[in-house]
Amino acid sequence: MKPWQDGIMRKGVSRDHDFVTVARRVVEHAIGEHLDGTPLEAPVQRKNKAAVSRGHLGGVKGGPARAVKLTPVQRKMIAVTAARTRWGRPNKKD
Repeated sequence: MKPWQDGIMRKGVSRDHDFVTVARRVVEHAIGEHLDGTPLEAPVQRKNKAAVSRGHLGGVKGGPARAVKLTPVQRKMIAVTAARTRWGRPNKKD
C-alpha cells in the first residue's frame, strides 16, 4: 500500500515546519512585523460586503420593531435581567 492511499498523507500546500521556522513566525506575529523590520502582510478580508450591509440593516430595523411590540413590563424584565447579568447581582427570588 502506498502512503497516500490510506488518507494519512497531508493534502495541500506544505510549509517548512522545523522548530526554528515556527519559532520565527511566532515571534514575528507577536511583534507585528518581520524580523528585518518590514510589516506583516494584512490578512485577506473575506466578508461579503452586501451581506454585511443587509445584516446591519436588519439590526437597525429589528431593535426598534421589537421594542414597539413589547409591553413596558416586558421591557423592564429584559432590562433587569441584562443589568443582573452585567453587574453580577444574584436574583432575589427567595
